[in-house]
Amino acid sequence: MRPKPPPDYLAGYPAALVAQVTDLIASAQLGPALRRKYPRAHEVRTDKALYDHVLELKNTCLRNAPPLSKVAYDSKLKVIAQALGTHTAISRVQGGKLKAKREIRVATVFRDMPPEFLQMIVVHELAHLKVRDHDKAFYQLCQHMAPAYHQWEFDTRAYLAYLAAGGTPLWSAASDPPPA
Repeated sequence: MRPKPPPDYLAGYPAALVAQVTDLIASAQLGPALRRKYPRAHEVRTDKALYDHVLELKNTCLRNAPPLSKVAYDSKLKVIAQALGTHTAISRVQGGKLKAKREIRVATVFRDMPPEFLQMIVVHELAHLKVRDHDKAFYQLCQHMAPAYHQWEFDTRAYLAYLAAGGTPLWSAASDPPPA
């Protein structure tokens, strides 16, 4: 009997694909396959580095989008919001004007993942600056910013299912081999 991955991570994918991921987890082959495909963790470890990374991508792909006031890793995000990243707009009255501050928070689980997985969540949250809903226009914008967005999202979800099934983390700054 194959273990079931948490439905949240692979919901919406075809049953055959979910079964394939579940079989790879059960046979202990998913971890090594992901590690071969994504050999290194990214180097964006601090909130400042994350802010710089997000701002660079925003300035490259979404120059006319509203400015960001804060970008940070958030250790409570997954527990509280059941999300991997959030984009919020906080409105405040300043004098006679209404000012909106936009923030992006990324779950700390992304601190020890490959650069492609971090890029996927950053692109996702940046796309919310322009498109609020998860509709066709939203995913087209994600794919415009990162052509491999859909593959990275699936691989990230497969990895999270692997972790939820008791798998050990595959990446960390300390475990990565030195650059060649």
